[in-house]
Amino acid sequence: MRILITGASSGIGREVALALAADPGHQVLALARRSEPLEALAQEAINRYGRTAISWREFDLTSSDDSILLEAVAGLGGIDILLNNAGLLINKPFEQLSDDDWQRQFDVNVFGPVRVIRLLLPWLQQSASAHIVNISSMGAFQGSSKFPGLSAYSASKAALANLTECLAEEFKDRHISVNCLALGAAQTEMLAAAFPGYQAPLSAADMGDFVAWFATHGYRFFNGKILPGSVWTQ
Repeated sequence: MRILITGASSGIGREVALALAADPGHQVLALARRSEPLEALAQEAINRYGRTAISWREFDLTSSDDSILLEAVAGLGGIDILLNNAGLLINKPFEQLSDDDWQRQFDVNVFGPVRVIRLLLPWLQQSASAHIVNISSMGAFQGSSKFPGLSAYSASKAALANLTECLAEEFKDRHISVNCLALGAAQTEMLAAAFPGYQAPLSAADMGDFVAWFATHGYRFFNGKILPGSVWTQ
């Protein structure tokens, strides 16, 4: 499968890319805002698997030129799986969140995926097994416990979850499956920055293995679903 992962330079995205690259039948394209960690990711895949298993492009969801993404996908000959993993987490009490904080949260967590999906839709509808996987959060899952300081983050991830349901309905006649994973806490750089000292119950590698499996197999069982992925009820 030809797989594109946003936010692949660190955390869950990085681990998903490495897990998928283990299969020589996959072509993995990793996107992120910084080139250095992407280069390190590609080298790590070579060290593990003895071959060039991951290609990459420096790409900012909010500002980079569309042609960077389109040329990279054309180089793969198309796309089968799009994993919208890139995310921004701002941890502030509600009254301290500025208009800019809210805008940045929605720019990265909602409008970024919207942009990528819109750009890649012509390619996805040519695939026989197209699957869009949006990464949301348990904090955005209806009825779950919420954490103080995450109102903007959780609201943006809830919007992404709802978008999933809408697009699954809109794209079903084009045979494109769209699902959302509402993930619980995993030990990542983003989590550590937002909650210093907090120890998550799962490692980024553990969560990455699960997401990699779901990206390549979940479309056979689900469409338009928001699926919680957590070791406890939050």
